[in-house]
Amino acid sequence: MAKKKDEALPPIIVKKVTVVEGGHHGGAWKVAYADFVTAMMAFFLLLWIVGATTEKQRKGIADYFSPTLVQTRKQSAGSASGLLGGSSITDADNYPHSMGQTGTKAITIPRDKTGGAKEGAKPIKQSSRAKESLEKKLQSSARLRRLAKQVRLVDTTQGVRIDLVDDADFAMFRLGTTVLTPDAAELLRAIAEAVGSNPDELTIRGHTDALPFLPGTVGNNWSLSAGRAEATRQALIRDGLGEDRFRRIEGVADKELLIPADPNDPRNRRISITLLD
Repeated sequence: MAKKKDEALPPIIVKKVTVVEGGHHGGAWKVAYADFVTAMMAFFLLLWIVGATTEKQRKGIADYFSPTLVQTRKQSAGSASGLLGGSSITDADNYPHSMGQTGTKAITIPRDKTGGAKEGAKPIKQSSRAKESLEKKLQSSARLRRLAKQVRLVDTTQGVRIDLVDDADFAMFRLGTTVLTPDAAELLRAIAEAVGSNPDELTIRGHTDALPFLPGTVGNNWSLSAGRAEATRQALIRDGLGEDRFRRIEGVADKELLIPADPNDPRNRRISITLLD
């Protein structure tokens, strides 16, 4: 049957179908779900640690994860009305972890110190002051400056050790004797003046090289090193040090060589004066 000329045509409907690859929502939900499961696992692990450990163990764990810097805030960390009262748990003046080593309480700073929370604690010892005094004394005259090369100042666990070392052009004692040379006597006088106000005790140790005594000569390196240590003590007493300042004198012959590769080297002959802390 023919259509009428004025009859309207039916609308054309176009249906678009979108194909999504990778399943429902592209799999993004899996990432979110994995994050959620990880967070829950960490939460339950925290609950287990809290329930299965002692207070001391929990403090140790907290200290392990705490920051290493004592100043972690700039007047902002912590709520003023909260548990910490406006302070960080690592505040330099309010550090609660007794097992930690980042605070500035007395438990983490030696008693004999200077400095503070910002500068750090630095031990100041009487022997260190005597060392500085001796260094200044050795620069006080041209003669002492020339002799200063024979002096070695060494920091040890016992205190500052002053080594007076021989060489090819200098000797503390006349050859094979306990008689001090004039240069050595002047060095000892400078040492006595530098450490005179220091209350610390001293030890004196004499050293020799490995050269043997001539045949028929009475004596040996043991007695020579001990005699030179005693001669040094007597010289320091004459220069003003009290007899009660000396704890020990000893001679070790050639058993503690300064130059082990050459036992006969003149630098092995020396006197060691230790200021005990």
